[in-house]
Amino acid sequence: MLKRTHNCGELKKKNLDKTVTLNGWVNKVRFHGQVVFVDLRDRYGKTQLVFNSDTFPEEFENIKKISMEDVLAVRGKVQARDIKAVNPDMDTGEIEVSVSEYRMLSEAAPLPFIISDRFSAEEDLRLKYRYLELRTNELQYNILTRHSTYQVVRNFLSNEGFVEIETPVLMKSTPEGARDYLVPSRIHKGKFYALPQSPQIYKQLLMISGFDRYFQIVKCFRDEDLRADRQPEFTQIDLEMSFVEEDDVMNICEGLIQKVFSDIADITLPNPFPRMTYSESMDQYGSDHPDIRYDLKLQNVQSFTDGSSFNAFKNVEDIFGIVIPGGAKYSRKNIDEFIEFVKPYKAKGLAWMKGKGGAMSGGISKFFSTSLQEKMRSKLSINDGDILFMIGDTKKTAQTALGALRCKIADIENLINNNDFNPLWVTDFPMFEFDEEENRYHSLQHPFTQPKTDNIENLINDPSSLPSRQYDLIINGYEIAGGSIRIHDSEFQSKIFNILGINDQEAHEKFGFLLEALKYGTPPHGGIAFGFDRLIMLLAGTQNIRDVIAFPKTTSASSLMESSPSSVSPKQLQELGIHLTKK
Repeated sequence: MLKRTHNCGELKKKNLDKTVTLNGWVNKVRFHGQVVFVDLRDRYGKTQLVFNSDTFPEEFENIKKISMEDVLAVRGKVQARDIKAVNPDMDTGEIEVSVSEYRMLSEAAPLPFIISDRFSAEEDLRLKYRYLELRTNELQYNILTRHSTYQVVRNFLSNEGFVEIETPVLMKSTPEGARDYLVPSRIHKGKFYALPQSPQIYKQLLMISGFDRYFQIVKCFRDEDLRADRQPEFTQIDLEMSFVEEDDVMNICEGLIQKVFSDIADITLPNPFPRMTYSESMDQYGSDHPDIRYDLKLQNVQSFTDGSSFNAFKNVEDIFGIVIPGGAKYSRKNIDEFIEFVKPYKAKGLAWMKGKGGAMSGGISKFFSTSLQEKMRSKLSINDGDILFMIGDTKKTAQTALGALRCKIADIENLINNNDFNPLWVTDFPMFEFDEEENRYHSLQHPFTQPKTDNIENLINDPSSLPSRQYDLIINGYEIAGGSIRIHDSEFQSKIFNILGINDQEAHEKFGFLLEALKYGTPPHGGIAFGFDRLIMLLAGTQNIRDVIAFPKTTSASSLMESSPSSVSPKQLQELGIHLTKK
């Protein structure tokens, strides 16, 4: 084999007349009479090769058979390109290599899709041949961005005194939240490990162990319904700190993310990051992870609708509205499409009226007196040519539905600058959410989050009344990180379990080891977990999380490349003490 002396992206004019050896894949082939031009590619770049029939009189017909994605080794002399042939789009565009010797290392079979144009094939086909898609410039860039980010994170946290500690992958199942992925034990038949949804409990135990600053870049697993920015297995930047309050954790995180964006993308983020409470976020944006790159804020319009004769709003909990500048251009067809859009968010309807001639017209405007319309236009800043959308329902439904509509319209109207990166802390989340179907409370983050009170009786009497010490980092509408100050008292933690409908016996079975550990001198502590894949998605400029993971799963949690999950042999099941039954 001809071993490479240089990669395909580094040769310049300074290398003229030097004999070099390159290895790589054929990216493009061009025929010009008795000369064959080949672009040879590796992950560093491309170099143009020149095969001349005078150099290979007996082999030239074989050279002409070189095809896309063949793997070659070549030796030759670096020469300057003709001035008219210089390619400014290639780092090596001023030179070429005149080949004197070559080896065909591997011939490529006919390709299932054109690698130079990955979107020429459907995503399922590309995922089936993921190893080929990973050769594309886009995915090569994404994976290298991921690698570089790993290094920045590790260096930053290490310099801040954090210790990287691995936690177990096989652990006890504690299903509070998403469903666990279970792993049967061969030795302990009938018993199961769980793959970690998060290292949450272990990192709290590390705080009890005296490691006051921990971090880990860790794989996590959740058996939940998927979407574009979720995977069944994903990567977290996980960290925990002792003797801290919210500001301490948030300041470290701001420094980390500022460093990542600066080093990886040459982007300067604000310092400090703005903050907003959960209530403010829902009131203004209809979301607990708002995109603040554009305005379009929600407004409470109940004081106006109460003064109208529109009876559909008389018996609802709350009414919110949103003014769309220039939205009067929307046709009835457009508005009907918006009405259909909000239905999945449980909104029962979408009322509207347009600013026209100094008043309001269309929709439900006839139910509002002239004086009321004037007040609305003044207070809500409605101009001629604008449209006001309104939803009356439960407060959360009205907010959530309008928040989703806000995002859709921002996309339609091209209000989003994809070159902007606007971080935001959302704080003071509710401690619990009540699930009507299960008739019980759930933790909004996890059951180890500390409430903003030391008086447990306040929580017992009205669990939904008090906020928690949870904080989420949002960038451009994506939840990039979520964390909290933790409960560090065993008795207090037990009472939180009780509020969540976990009795003492069940708490002992699931979390007994943690409750026991909390008795032995636990420092106040808190932490956070970054969704590493989402972070890379932002840095790489893609909206599909699969684009930044080497071997992702589909939205049905399967891998088309190796056809997993798959059936296993009866012998394997027998060894595990598992018997399958058909429904």
